[in-house]
Amino acid sequence: MKVKFLITVLYISASLFIQNPVRSQEDFTSVTQDVKYQFIGNYTIAGLDSILTTQAANFSGFDVTYTPAQNPVKLYRVLYNSVIPEFNDRPTVASGLIAVPDNGKEKMPVVSYQHGTVFTKTDVPSFPEESMETRLMIAQFAGQGYIVIAADYFGKGLSEEPDSYEVKESTQQACIDMLKASDEILKSLNVTPGPLFLSGWSMGAWSTLLFLEKLEGLGIPVTAAATACTPTDIFALVNRWIYAPEESDAVWLPGILALQLSSYEIYYQMPGLMESVVKPEYQQATSDFYRNKITFEEFYTRTASRLSEYLKPEFISKGLTGGSRLVQIAQDNNSYRWRSHTPLNLYYGDADEAVPEYIATLPADYQQLMGGGKTTSVPAGKTADHRGTFKFAVKDQKSWFDGMLK
Repeated sequence: MKVKFLITVLYISASLFIQNPVRSQEDFTSVTQDVKYQFIGNYTIAGLDSILTTQAANFSGFDVTYTPAQNPVKLYRVLYNSVIPEFNDRPTVASGLIAVPDNGKEKMPVVSYQHGTVFTKTDVPSFPEESMETRLMIAQFAGQGYIVIAADYFGKGLSEEPDSYEVKESTQQACIDMLKASDEILKSLNVTPGPLFLSGWSMGAWSTLLFLEKLEGLGIPVTAAATACTPTDIFALVNRWIYAPEESDAVWLPGILALQLSSYEIYYQMPGLMESVVKPEYQQATSDFYRNKITFEEFYTRTASRLSEYLKPEFISKGLTGGSRLVQIAQDNNSYRWRSHTPLNLYYGDADEAVPEYIATLPADYQQLMGGGKTTSVPAGKTADHRGTFKFAVKDQKSWFDGMLK
């Protein structure tokens, strides 16, 4: 049986619409000693409309009709200095993307987009030709007058660090420093950033809530935030995957655990963590996959499609119980347990193969209990799977954000 992989990269000739794609670290323009950028080309209106129609349909069969693009978009790859909190604020360099509407306006609203789980190093915003989720956000938002900014996170894009997958403080740091870098670059381009919105899908939805928490703590205003398929509680979600599996569960869940365990082992300094959890026969493939030496398809053929087959029986029997450090980290890395005041829409799909409704909508009841801001659970539909929910959310949140600008 041929398996349909959610993470398969869609090379739909997006680069046909980038007039000058550049993949090296040369020819960057320095704005400050901490920030530099590189013009990588344009998306034409025709190219943006292709993303919203043909490419979106190939990405997911879930039917969504988008508003056509109104203006071309200029694309800039960003390099910026940051620090890694888990490594005692060791300096590092991270990358990201800024997409600026080519509409002649000097001030425009900003959407900070946090990307979801990716299984290659460059399926990220700074390489939009490889990231369909990024292209869809650019086409729907930047194509209609919003500046779109997006961090790659540490370990992705041009970063030379290990993948910081689902590492809370590093994720927050990468996003806040990308926002600061974007302000500097936009200033150099004579563009003034307007109201700030946040958006994210899947793991990027988790990142978005963490980023929102950071921004609120710093007193930086966010007009509204929207998340789709949000793994709000990693501890609860992984337990659900292990102990209450369903036939419809995604075959790429072992890939998620491979990244998470390997990332936690490095960033939380837990030597041997992956080997203590994953079956011996799958450990080399797990290590190779995390280090981008093999593709997900190779990882899938060398390991298992179910966590019950991928994880050691002794780990499953003990699981995420007790007071182990892994359990504590998983519990601490929730993304919703604080009192927020920012309007928030939580999009979920009834057919989501990875994040069930209960997990995706946890912040709604929690914020009501805490007397927080208006948080609304928004259904994408009975047939909306993981990708379909994202497609629906991109359109619906655009209309919601537009209403707040009027």
